[in-house]
Amino acid sequence: MKAASIVTIRKELKHKSNEELAELCLRLSRFKKENKELLTYLLFEADYEAGYIETIKTEIDEQFDQINTSSFFYIKKSVRKILRNTKKYIRYSLNKETEVELLLYFCQKLNAMTPSISRNTTLTNLYDRNIIAIKKKVKNLHEDLQYDYSSESAWLEAITEALKSLTARHKLSR
Repeated sequence: MKAASIVTIRKELKHKSNEELAELCLRLSRFKKENKELLTYLLFEADYEAGYIETIKTEIDEQFDQINTSSFFYIKKSVRKILRNTKKYIRYSLNKETEVELLLYFCQKLNAMTPSISRNTTLTNLYDRNIIAIKKKVKNLHEDLQYDYSSESAWLEAITEALKSLTARHKLSR
C-alpha cells in the first residue's frame, strides 16, 4: 500500500467531523509509541515548553546515570541511544530554542562524564559534531538568545580543548 501525500491527507481531514478526528488520533496512537509520545506532547506539554525541557533534562540525567562505564563500547552505544532519544524529543517540539537547550545540556552531560570522552575518538567526534550543530542553530535565534547560547557553547569548547591538551600530555608522558 502506498501512503498518500500530506496535501491529500490534509484535504481529506477537512471533511471529517470532530468525533471522527478524535477517533483517528486515538487509533493512530495505538500503533507506534512515537505517535503516542507526540500526541502526549501536543496535548499536555506544548503549552508549557519550560516544563517539557526540564522533563527531558531529567530523563537525560537518568539515562546518563544508567550508562555501563566498564568499556567504551557500552559507553558509545548508550550515548548514541541518549542522543537519538534527545533528537526525537526535539522533533516533537519544533522549537529552535528547545533544540539548542537540549543539545547543550546533552553536550554538558557528555563532557562531564567519567571516564573522560577525550580518551575515545568516536565520542570526541560525536561531541564536536554536536557543538558545531549547536553553533549553526544558534545563528538562527534571536540576538539575545544568540549571546546566551554562544557563551555557553564557547565555555564547553574551552573545557574540551583543556581536556584534549591534558590527554595529549598524559599520552606523551607514558
